[in-house]
Amino acid sequence: MARRSTKTPPPGGDFEERILDIDVVDEMQGSFLEYAYSVIYSRALPDARDGMKPVHRRILYQMHDMGLRPDRAHVKCARVVGEVMGKLHPHGDSAIYDALVRMAQPFSMRLPLVDGHGNFGSLGNDDPPAAMRYTECRAAPAAGLMVDSIDEDTVDFAPNYDGSEQEPVALPAAYPNLLVNGSSGIAVGMATNMPPHNLGEVIAAARHLIRHPGADLSTLMRFVPGPDLPTGGKIVGLDGIRDAYEKGRGTFRMRATVSIEQVTARRKGLVVTELPFTVGPEKVISKIKDLVNAKRLQGISDVKDLTDRQHGLRLVIEIKNGFNPEAVLSHLYKLTPMEETFGINNVALVDGQPLTMGLKELLEVYVDHRFTVVRRRSEFRRGKRRDRLHLVEGLLVALVDIDEVIRLIRSSENAAQAKEALIARFGLSDVQTQYILDTPLRRLTKFDRLELEAERDRLTAEITELTRILDSDAELRKLVSSELAQVAKKFGTPRRTELMENDGAQVAAVPLEVADDPCRVMLSSTGLLARVAEGGTAFGGETTGSSAGTKGRVKHDVVISAVPSTTRGEVGAVTSAGRLLRLAVVDLPQLPEDDPVRSLAGGAPLSEFLTLEDDERVVCLTTLDESSPGLAIGTLQGVVKRVVPDYPPNKDELEVIALKEGDRIVGAAELRTGEEDLVFITDEAQLLRYPASQVRPQGRQAGGMTGIKLGGQARVLSFTAVDPAGDAVVFTVAGGSGTLDASLGTAKLTPFDQYPRKGRATGGVRCQRFLKGEDHLVFAWAGAAPARAASKTGAPVQLPEPDPRRDGSGVPLAKPVAVVAGPV
Repeated sequence: MARRSTKTPPPGGDFEERILDIDVVDEMQGSFLEYAYSVIYSRALPDARDGMKPVHRRILYQMHDMGLRPDRAHVKCARVVGEVMGKLHPHGDSAIYDALVRMAQPFSMRLPLVDGHGNFGSLGNDDPPAAMRYTECRAAPAAGLMVDSIDEDTVDFAPNYDGSEQEPVALPAAYPNLLVNGSSGIAVGMATNMPPHNLGEVIAAARHLIRHPGADLSTLMRFVPGPDLPTGGKIVGLDGIRDAYEKGRGTFRMRATVSIEQVTARRKGLVVTELPFTVGPEKVISKIKDLVNAKRLQGISDVKDLTDRQHGLRLVIEIKNGFNPEAVLSHLYKLTPMEETFGINNVALVDGQPLTMGLKELLEVYVDHRFTVVRRRSEFRRGKRRDRLHLVEGLLVALVDIDEVIRLIRSSENAAQAKEALIARFGLSDVQTQYILDTPLRRLTKFDRLELEAERDRLTAEITELTRILDSDAELRKLVSSELAQVAKKFGTPRRTELMENDGAQVAAVPLEVADDPCRVMLSSTGLLARVAEGGTAFGGETTGSSAGTKGRVKHDVVISAVPSTTRGEVGAVTSAGRLLRLAVVDLPQLPEDDPVRSLAGGAPLSEFLTLEDDERVVCLTTLDESSPGLAIGTLQGVVKRVVPDYPPNKDELEVIALKEGDRIVGAAELRTGEEDLVFITDEAQLLRYPASQVRPQGRQAGGMTGIKLGGQARVLSFTAVDPAGDAVVFTVAGGSGTLDASLGTAKLTPFDQYPRKGRATGGVRCQRFLKGEDHLVFAWAGAAPARAASKTGAPVQLPEPDPRRDGSGVPLAKPVAVVAGPV
């Protein structure tokens, strides 16, 4: 028992103590029920008609009352909060401001109701909103739909907390706000959690229900297949959504939208552009870092948040070389908030009672509410037009005999006598008579009579139309459906969230680390590197190509060197300065395997992997296989060398030839069989061909031996290794003094078998006859056919027809040639 004492003054004036015994169980039960009802009805649960909790409804109504329309200027949020708190919502200002902020966040609302100016927070509340004294707001266009026609007796009003003001118990709601924007709240003993949906889809379902009240759930789900979250993303698994639409409760999984891109020249990465609803990037980054530090997540080297206002959300997760991005992504889905579960609990108030409803029930409540709103609006408008028509008809009666009206008024002692005289003379009502007396004489002209007759006809037609709507349920349904269609046309947007029937993106079967599969490493004429799965072909071709992160991409490219390797292996890059630099194959971008490789447009520039001197260039790629016949090198001064394949694994840079001062490598090639012919071509148009077996292999530090005998100021233009058993050609371009490139002069393409073998260190044979004005070669190449040529920018160049004369003259070039290569 609880004992509560009260003291009341007795009649005699002395105080007397009175004890009142109360059962504590009854007291607690009654108080708790009052509290629970207050929380459920007045704070936590939305009304199924307009989808609003009291605080949201009060904010929108007060902004409407303040005239904060979309075409007006913004005002301080503190002003709106103060008005709402003082007039309608007797709770703390923080609760009101939090509700206002949420209605302004495009990542929280599928159709925002408040147009905010300032910092209104960020996704996941990583960056909280600024204080209400700093931010500004006004009603968004969609808010006008919620309060439209509220002044036409469309909804009931009730006294506010102190009875000094009136507030609506529900808003007219020109669209199904509860389904479109969703809701969440925790009451006493119950809670609601409803996801947002697409406006166009929900309205389409509502219109179908208006036309076919007996439609089943499967039919409605053809219009509303699932939620449409403001943040986009993916929904995986639709069974839980159907359960929620049928019974009011269910769950589904939300998944981030992720693409695999080449984020740097060396590494691929996972680029997150959409996150699950209510999940922010900071939460994801923090979780990833914790998992990486705890050794529970492997394969991630860095996480960057590149989100900005121009490009939106962009979270870049760099993947370590040697790891499969698909497998890392699978682990991220399992271990981080990049995949979250949303539990649907469709609890809302219907006639003050909290009910759990499915999709059809929610639509039915809204449609019935909309029928009531439109019916009451039509009755209000008809009544207003009837009242106006009554006045217009009376004024027209007076205008017919205006002289008599004026005489009666002038002959009357006062206004009351004049009113009685007019009523008796013309049979007018009291309202009509008073309106005539209040109308200025300047309104009683002939022109005004024409205006009044037109107004009478218009009012009569409008009353007839409104009566037709009110007298016909079919017309009422047709009008409601038409108004919904107009809202969908004006405010509808495409679906943002992708619906997935099953877990199609889960790739748990993919190994975490990249397999050491065979591949080919290729170098293009414009200095791009890439790898392709063994079996692809790479001839170069006309293609635009595209690859995220690629620099120096060209429309056409020629592959000048290609070597076999494995994904986790290494290859060497031989430079013109006599250096061999190691390259990790796994660092190179991989070209698509589903299409034949016709260019290296998806490759990355050499500068991303190697540091070269200003006058240094890569002349070829080579394997680091020590069982191969070795590397053949030719220099500017005619030196040739076969390098013994000796590549210590702990050195990233090796010397492959000791060059003399002023000398440099002009060509190099890895021998495949040792039976190849080595080919020198000089600027004096001398070509020397001899077997590679004539060159004794030497160690890496050796300086080589004489490869071709040069006369005078002659220099080597080209050095290559050619398989004599295959089809090969020789291409040369001749020019005159001052010719700096192959843009001038004449070119000749000759079958390789037209040139005889000679001994090493001899002068060779003539490969092109100079025309008048020509005195040297500006370009030369020998290699396997078919040959492909390109300019400095990688644009294709048409080669001349083959000329069987080994010492014949050339033909003019249509375009300059910078590089020629055969199939690799």
